Amino acid sequence: MSEDRIDAVDLDTWLAPYLTAMGRKTRRHWAPLYLRGLLGPGDRKSLQPMAERLGLSGHDQLQHFIASPAWDDAPLWTELARQADGLLGGPDVLLVIDDTALPKQGTHSVGVARQYCGVLGKKANGQSLVLLTLARHEVPLPLGLRLFLPEEWTSDVERCARAGVPETACKARSKGEIALCELDRLRDSGVRFGTVLADAG
Repeated sequence: MSEDRIDAVDLDTWLAPYLTAMGRKTRRHWAPLYLRGLLGPGDRKSLQPMAERLGLSGHDQLQHFIASPAWDDAPLWTELARQADGLLGGPDVLLVIDDTALPKQGTHSVGVARQYCGVLGKKANGQSLVLLTLARHEVPLPLGLRLFLPEEWTSDVERCARAGVPETACKARSKGEIALCELDRLRDSGVRFGTVLADAG
């Protein structure tokens, strides 16, 4: 069996419980293709070049898959929590809460604003995210990644609507408030951990 085929089998095995949680058959069909496009070769990870590399006739169906407002991602987050706890959970595990920034230009991507970007060590245009990770010794396992919306976004309901931000998500929340909501979600999901670590931010 070729190395590519082994990788595909491993990915299919790993994806199986998540695909079950996705429900609809069309989502279960397009999710592996989209993921292969993201993980596969090529620097450009926008939909058109990904579709070409995947041998698809066009990128419209991938676009519909990721842009559909009918998504409920809660079952996927619940499955991720279950899998992570099974691999790593326990009283000696750390839960690390941190924020991270992605430099990004433009004005249309959700949450892009001038804010501190640790990668660059200064304020720059980018998106800021709150990250929760289970860790034991050298093994980290990401459990949550939530986008922080700066005030210039949450105060502009029309901009949020144009960018596809759900009305319930277009509200001012600090990174700390986001982290506490995520902490509650993980506890409700039964994830086991001991100490919670976070920096002063």
